[in-house]
Amino acid sequence: MAEPKTDNKPQALKVMGLLSKEHPDPRIELSYSNPLELLVATILSAQTTDKTINLVTKELFKKYKTAKDYANADQKTFEQEIRSTGFYRNKAKNVIASAKILVEKYDSKVPKTMEDLLTLPGVARKTANIVLANAYGIAAGIAVDTHVKRVSFRLGLTKETDPVKIEKDLTAAIPKEYWISVNRQMVLLGRYICTAKKPLCDKCVLNKICPSAYKV
Repeated sequence: MAEPKTDNKPQALKVMGLLSKEHPDPRIELSYSNPLELLVATILSAQTTDKTINLVTKELFKKYKTAKDYANADQKTFEQEIRSTGFYRNKAKNVIASAKILVEKYDSKVPKTMEDLLTLPGVARKTANIVLANAYGIAAGIAVDTHVKRVSFRLGLTKETDPVKIEKDLTAAIPKEYWISVNRQMVLLGRYICTAKKPLCDKCVLNKICPSAYKV
């Protein structure tokens, strides 16, 4: 992949400085208590809200506690248990298939490398980055979801639309020690302030350095 064409480091450092003051200890809003729960929750979270996922997993995690539990799940039953998450047939298929791989190849444990995680059905770089960062504290990259995509574009940190290329721009501009926190901070900003339809620029801590402020 080609290197980013512009140097966004000065802007990125300003962004990180302000976001770190606003959210010094950010946390993801998905509920989980171990790497397996986070993996399942993240796979289920595609194209739906964390609030919905937390409602579903509150009951799901009581029933399914190990990778073997998911691997042995009845797909039709599992589909109904996660129906409200949307795309439930494909998500059920991916969770069960991933669990079988965990049992057969990884001693029922969630892998700690990007390469291994990407072999699991339903796991792309975003999911893998979220699991590595939040379950293991490993900064392998920056998870790019719809919020990070929107916020980073509006801030002028990328001109790309493809998540992999956006991640490339962000990791080139942002020091590695911020990679884990920046995802959480941008998600919070995008979810509550820099929203898709009506961003609250007057309430944003970045409005003085954001090229899109009051113009979006």
